[in-house]
Amino acid sequence: MKKKPVQSREGVLDDSSLLMQEEDIFADLMERRGTELFLGKYTMAAIQAVLEKKSFIKDAKKKNLWPITFALDSSEFPPLQRLQIFHKEKKQENVIVDLKIRDTIFRPKNRLAEATSHSAFSLLFLEWLTLQNPLLEFTQERPALPGQNYPGLKLGKKILDIFAYLAWINNSDGILAFPCYFHNALLFMRVFRFLRPEKRGEVLAIRKAFSRDIPFHRLAWVVHLNCLRDGEGRVYEWKAEEQIYPMNKSLKHYFYSREYREKVREVGQSMRFTVDWELFEKKMAEGPAEEERSFED
Repeated sequence: MKKKPVQSREGVLDDSSLLMQEEDIFADLMERRGTELFLGKYTMAAIQAVLEKKSFIKDAKKKNLWPITFALDSSEFPPLQRLQIFHKEKKQENVIVDLKIRDTIFRPKNRLAEATSHSAFSLLFLEWLTLQNPLLEFTQERPALPGQNYPGLKLGKKILDIFAYLAWINNSDGILAFPCYFHNALLFMRVFRFLRPEKRGEVLAIRKAFSRDIPFHRLAWVVHLNCLRDGEGRVYEWKAEEQIYPMNKSLKHYFYSREYREKVREVGQSMRFTVDWELFEKKMAEGPAEEERSFED
């Protein structure tokens, strides 16, 4: 006889809550209680089961981030949900994961519209994502990246795997992200594709130009502080654009097509960049301004 899913007590997940098997994940998805359901469909017990299935719980324990507490807020409009995961108590300084997510309909235009037979795609939109370990402090070997309050969880690949699984059970065509920072976009590029191949070529050109000489965290600050210059000496200013993790066959065909890949290569090979090191050192000495964080790892 199949076990009945066990709801965590008051949003707290500890060892006594981890009783759900894989077949139980969808057991109480038919329940409808508005703001209590993640994406309007899934109970927190189901979400907790997904986290357990994808080893997030195991990794949280390894990092001494246990027990964990959940908070789900569906008060924002349009239908946007904020899911937060805390270490122990629901305090801002205990935040491990801070996610704003919603379903969205994406209607392709221009090149993408011509390359696909679909007039619209159903995507999971990650509007905000913070992943951090509040038990750690920044070090010389692991300094802060732009927007970070604490070091990242170093679970980026696993978190993306969780989102891909959620998108799959949600019957989504893919996942949409809009990273605010250059370094977030670069990390997401492992599995996400910029909607415009020109943007992907641009970001890859920057990373390739300095991959041997500048550590990742230092390059992140160079771009963030507007100390990068293009081939004509003009200030390079980072402008965020849409990135998509394609799960729909038609989207995959577009992003992995020869036309898309050739445009990425063409742009990447044509762009040149330099760093204004004098300005960079000056700005770093002054201290970067504190800003909001988004899409951190």
